[in-house]
Amino acid sequence: MPPPPEYAELDVRQAKPPPWREVKAPKGAPNIVIVLIDDMGFGVPSTFGGPVPMPTMDRIAGEGLRFNNFHTTALCSPTRAALKSGRNHHVNNMGSITEMATAFPGQTGQIPNTVAPVAEMLRLNGYSTGAFGKWHELATWETSVSGAFQRWPTVGGGFDKFYGFLGGETNQWAPLLYDGVVRVELPEDPKYHFMTDMTDKAVAWVKLQHALTPEKPFFMYFAPGATHAPHHVPQEWISRWKGKFDQGWDKLREETLARQIALGVVPKGTPLAPKPQAIKDWDKLSPDEKKVFTRQAEVYAAFAEMTDHEIGRLVSALEETGELDNTLFIYIAGDNGTSAEGGMVGMFNEYTYFNYVPETIQELLKLLDKWGSPDTYPHMAAGWAVAFDTPFTWTKQVASSFGGTRNGMAIRWPKGINAKGEVRSQFHHVIDVAPTLLEAASLPEPKVVNGTPQIPMQGVSMRYAFDDAKAPDRHLTQYFEIFGNRAIYHDGWLAGTVHREPWAEKPRHTLEEDEWELYDVRSDFSLANNLAAKQPEKLKEMQTLFLKEAEKNQVLPIDDRGLERAVAAMVGRPDLMAGRTSLTLAEGMAGMQENVFINVKNK
Repeated sequence: MPPPPEYAELDVRQAKPPPWREVKAPKGAPNIVIVLIDDMGFGVPSTFGGPVPMPTMDRIAGEGLRFNNFHTTALCSPTRAALKSGRNHHVNNMGSITEMATAFPGQTGQIPNTVAPVAEMLRLNGYSTGAFGKWHELATWETSVSGAFQRWPTVGGGFDKFYGFLGGETNQWAPLLYDGVVRVELPEDPKYHFMTDMTDKAVAWVKLQHALTPEKPFFMYFAPGATHAPHHVPQEWISRWKGKFDQGWDKLREETLARQIALGVVPKGTPLAPKPQAIKDWDKLSPDEKKVFTRQAEVYAAFAEMTDHEIGRLVSALEETGELDNTLFIYIAGDNGTSAEGGMVGMFNEYTYFNYVPETIQELLKLLDKWGSPDTYPHMAAGWAVAFDTPFTWTKQVASSFGGTRNGMAIRWPKGINAKGEVRSQFHHVIDVAPTLLEAASLPEPKVVNGTPQIPMQGVSMRYAFDDAKAPDRHLTQYFEIFGNRAIYHDGWLAGTVHREPWAEKPRHTLEEDEWELYDVRSDFSLANNLAAKQPEKLKEMQTLFLKEAEKNQVLPIDDRGLERAVAAMVGRPDLMAGRTSLTLAEGMAGMQENVFINVKNK
């Protein structure tokens, strides 16, 4: 913006007023909508061959593109921070979920000012910005009703509007919500469900933008709590799935792979990667186990189907207002693979896991009719997570496997994509989203944001691939690391090690003794052919590259600790209640989050 004019006139009546000074978005800049579903693996949506009909995602892909080689970080907070910033998750200080932050660089859970979110870049350049749903990027000690608020979505997060929850999950029937920084009082409605509520608010926001500022583009981040546990779903959605998983998880993997190949999102001849040894063969389960497990899958699938339906209402609102065809719509089916955190038998109440209280099949059998209702807080058995991550071996948390990091993505943008219904197979990562948005909006990447010099974005724009299926890859190297599970991708090769299984209390080996695997992903889509023994020099080369990238991105030292990281005193992060044995409640201290309230566990 040019400097303001100078005036010599004493009387304003004798001076000519200057034109109004206001930053506006570049001419033709599109609206942008990003949908990010939670805990949904590559093998769930029908768009990528999964068993769950997701007609909204199907439509976005059919009128645009499917990306079948897109990757996340394998965990919630890290993926979200990387997506919104265009920088790797450790550079965001988000090496794990916020509840497990430590004092080490790369792990503090506090996104630095040198890593400004793309929402703020767009907002400063003439966009309206709104976020709806799950946040999970706020340091736990900063979620107090007394602040500090500088990293909340509507302050440092770059959004004019936020309606959602701050943590990693919430009760879908009775969520703890904020509108900006103000806690929301829920309606007394027995049919209330957050997925519907957040869609209502998002639809209203779209209509408001269209009515009041039709000339101004908007950016919406729409991030449901679904399909993260608890799997809370109205009964009318659950009943549609009765009996549809009776074939079991082994057969489901075979069926899904066949559909994936038929759709062209998985190459012909791709085999199923072996499932983890801990996952039992379906045919060897007892009748009671099968009964419990099929119910769990039915509820999860219902949750996924309902979520896509609600996203369809958002698409309809965009269409009704005439905004859809001027919108870059990015639909990402998962911030990581499907969650195996339900363990070997699943859970009626997910908090039993965090308190080391195992649930048995006989206990769960008595509760199946309530599964998914307000009386439950459920999760499913890990066998389903593996099946819903077909054709891969592993799941959420396992950053060294595409089962943890490969997520289906569909993009629709009529004014920027000529192709319809095609597949794109260039390697991409979630850090590539933010650069894509800036290029689509014709905005340069800023070197300074709000007075703070910026760390350059590490991702590459995906726009080069929009109309060229054969365009050479531009994202050539990418590290992965979560809980000691680590890998390096480079120019068609992947080397990695599974250090800790998602359901295990302890790692398999020490970090020094981990066994690495090597895959040529150009010819091995499912990671079924480990070449480590045949090509030890290539493996050594990749391991050296991993350490180089790890040093560059604040990954070291690697922290493979488990639930002890949830205890602030053990890992050196701030704790508002440290050492306190009493707390006087005052007006406004309702709905306080666990990490900013006095610890009453076992008291």
